[in-house]
Amino acid sequence: MNWGKATVLILIAFVLFIGGMSVYMFRSPKDDYDHQYYEDGINFDHDYNREAQVTKDHAEPVIKINADSILVTFSQIVEGKVKLMRPSSDAADKSYLLEGKVVTIPLSQLIKGKWKLVFEWKSNNKAYLYNTEIFVK
Repeated sequence: MNWGKATVLILIAFVLFIGGMSVYMFRSPKDDYDHQYYEDGINFDHDYNREAQVTKDHAEPVIKINADSILVTFSQIVEGKVKLMRPSSDAADKSYLLEGKVVTIPLSQLIKGKWKLVFEWKSNNKAYLYNTEIFVK
């Protein structure tokens, strides 16, 4: 094989690779990336400070999964919200209000599998943010 044939074969392979990657890119689901990446970048310091406040005040919620519910216990009376996000589907995401010291989330409304929980609450005029993952059986 001479140089001309090898160069043409390498060029054809490269064009096929780029074409395949283009097709793959356009067929990927739209929820594979964060649409609010710019806003999230601006708010990073605010979120980081709220996460650090949880550690500093030892305010991590205690999460216990029972047969029919998720029991979340806080160290103080809180007011806020929790987002339950399903990594495989945005359509399954849920949101609940947090009020009081103990919050119960029914498992009957959740699909089995991995869930990301994002707690945002205020207590004693301090803002908190806590992220964790659970597996619902």
